[in-house]
Amino acid sequence: MTLKAQEEYTSIKVITAQDIRTGCEQTERYLPWIKDKNVAVVANQTSLIHNTNIIDSLLTLGIKIKKVFCPEHGFRGEAEAGEVVKSNIDSKTGLNIISLYGDNKKPKADDLKGIDIVIFDMQDVGARFFTYISTMHYVMEACAENNVEFLVLDRPNPNGYFVDGPVLEPKFASFVGMHPVALVHGMTIAEYATMINGEGWLKNGIKCKLKYVTVYNYNHAYTYQLPVKPSPNLANMNAVYLYPSLCLFEGTIVSVGRGTTSPFQVIGHPQLDKTEFEFKPQSIPGMAKDPLYNNIVCHGYNLTNYSVNILRNDRRINIFWLMDLYKRLNDKGEFFTPFFDKLAGTDKLRKQIIEGKSEVEIRKSWIPALAKFKLMRKKYLLYADFE
Repeated sequence: MTLKAQEEYTSIKVITAQDIRTGCEQTERYLPWIKDKNVAVVANQTSLIHNTNIIDSLLTLGIKIKKVFCPEHGFRGEAEAGEVVKSNIDSKTGLNIISLYGDNKKPKADDLKGIDIVIFDMQDVGARFFTYISTMHYVMEACAENNVEFLVLDRPNPNGYFVDGPVLEPKFASFVGMHPVALVHGMTIAEYATMINGEGWLKNGIKCKLKYVTVYNYNHAYTYQLPVKPSPNLANMNAVYLYPSLCLFEGTIVSVGRGTTSPFQVIGHPQLDKTEFEFKPQSIPGMAKDPLYNNIVCHGYNLTNYSVNILRNDRRINIFWLMDLYKRLNDKGEFFTPFFDKLAGTDKLRKQIIEGKSEVEIRKSWIPALAKFKLMRKKYLLYADFE
């Protein structure tokens, strides 16, 4: 490795919650916008002002919060991926909590009746299939249709230091990918909201009344150590960095370790041989009630010690593991499930792997769409970019 390459390899600055001020922490900037207004908040366990949930903090400051909307995983972050989250009453505050996951992904007109402004404050992880950005789309759309202001309190993107992967093709749009963006989009939640508005992606091209508070002392050259896990199965930064690569396995017959203490850090299958590592998925409350291959030994790879420095400095998703396990498993006709194309945002990646294309060929095929997306992305950046 040349000296210049070495310098580039170690150039990424790692920041923590002590180095920045998130949007929600800068109450002095947004309290004038919400004072004396009827407020709804889209929040979960990541919505913290220091160690206190934003709901509790704003109530203490006399803000009139009328209801809370919660995404996948629920308001307190205790529901596993895909689990139906029911609307209920928050035991601590008595506020009405309305689930925006399952059949009710978009606030109804009655949900927003009497609401002047909706605050959106949640920690995203920067992968297209992490559903908080899809929830944001629907809330923005409902706000636009009902003449309600929409305020994003921004947070750093832990995977915001690179852009990579296939760009979603519109015919593969779903709740795990609604927009023609790269698999790793390299944008904060506020930047993403400005893009949704600016590109006319809401129904009928309508625009919402968007406000945002940017993060103090952040830019895309930094990687951010999350102070709170963003979902039950992303328990540490190794999982957060691996997630954009390993979530594609959710559309295959391979386990990503749901039902273990290391979800999104191990991969395997009962019929995979010639590996030194094995794990047995089991039911874990709040993480995996009925995981794939429940109580069945899986053989595969342990990535829990996969260097965080490698993940950060590669600045691209890893498709080698996907290609390798496809080659090594005998039942190739069943390897991919219909869900894979939705996660990938295209059917080309699946077909390329089946055809035996090399990683170089696959990545080369992404270049034209990625270049187009990067140009669009730059129009909406609120922070200095990584290059």
